[in-house]
Amino acid sequence: MRRWTRAGTVLPLLAWLLAAPVLFAGAVRAEAPPSAGTAAGDALLRKVGERYAAARTLSARFRQEIPLQNVGIVRKASGKLYFGRPLMMRWDYQAPEEQLFLADGEHFYFRPAGSPQVIRRKVDEKSLGGKIPLLLLFGKGDISGMFRVEESVPRKEGAETLLRLLPRGDGAPEVRRIDLVVGSRDGLILEVHLFDRLGGENHLYLSDIEIDPRLPPDLFLFRKPAGVPVVDG
Repeated sequence: MRRWTRAGTVLPLLAWLLAAPVLFAGAVRAEAPPSAGTAAGDALLRKVGERYAAARTLSARFRQEIPLQNVGIVRKASGKLYFGRPLMMRWDYQAPEEQLFLADGEHFYFRPAGSPQVIRRKVDEKSLGGKIPLLLLFGKGDISGMFRVEESVPRKEGAETLLRLLPRGDGAPEVRRIDLVVGSRDGLILEVHLFDRLGGENHLYLSDIEIDPRLPPDLFLFRKPAGVPVVDG
């Protein structure tokens, strides 16, 4: 799976997480009791979880930025994403190069730009569900059960709230923290800023978000390109 990060230009948030090594799996730290400030954040986080748990489909436009600190540049990409239950998603990359990342309920499929092959990997709901807040649609993970609110910061005169999330115990060992920006009233996820334990970052910005849009039934169907092999990776 690690080859995905070397082969592609910019990967979706899930693919980047999958490529990260699993570290620090054994340590479980005691959690401080919530303060009055984080109590409101905890309530908002539960609202976000309930909003997405009730949804069957989702679509949005996305913009993604991945800083590459060792070379001092930021890789950028944009496109359209779709989610559906059970265990389906599709990322249509439109810039800087057209790419497709798709999960059909059983497998992930990804073909990096210019690659002569499609990479396939089995969907593992147990290990993936809930690790990334945006992917609540993708599995059955409980975001409040996996992350706790360390800080809650109102933005844009209270229209948005930044929730700084830390993993609970060893539930997400590769994640150092997640900064989640959500609509204070509607509970929609607007931004996901993920920081891993190796210093990596992935920043995702969402717009034109639709909950439960009607999606074509074949949207998550993988179509093998003619003459292109599919390899397990």
